[in-house]
Amino acid sequence: MKALLQRVSHASVTVRNQLVAKINGGLLVFLGVEKNDTEQQADYLARKIVNLRIFEDENGKMNLSLKDINGEILLVSQFTLAGDVSRGNRPGFETAAKPDDANRLYLYFSEQLRVQGIETQTGIFQADMQVELLNDGPVTFMLEK
Repeated sequence: MKALLQRVSHASVTVRNQLVAKINGGLLVFLGVEKNDTEQQADYLARKIVNLRIFEDENGKMNLSLKDINGEILLVSQFTLAGDVSRGNRPGFETAAKPDDANRLYLYFSEQLRVQGIETQTGIFQADMQVELLNDGPVTFMLEK
């Protein structure tokens, strides 16, 4: 399971010219689910993301977590994170989970974020989404479990 985190001032998802999700401040999280990923991995990543100290304190140091700043998450399913570009010029997606399995873990992951008290908005699984964001920093991290 892979999660690409971007610290944002705001972010939104539009599908077919309809706004489906929007946050004001916090994290845009792209989640890639791979074959054999488990709920335990999702639990670990959810806890890690919520508690990761990547927001600035009053001294300008990355010392505050999403919980500390009362931030939000916009969670977007991103199967291309499972893409393998090590051979040739066309990505391979052999490691990506099947859609039913990926959606189940995506929904489970979003619920684990909410259980921890984080306001979580989501994109639409398998939809053609337009994601708009204002990256704050820029600050971007890749987490894998």
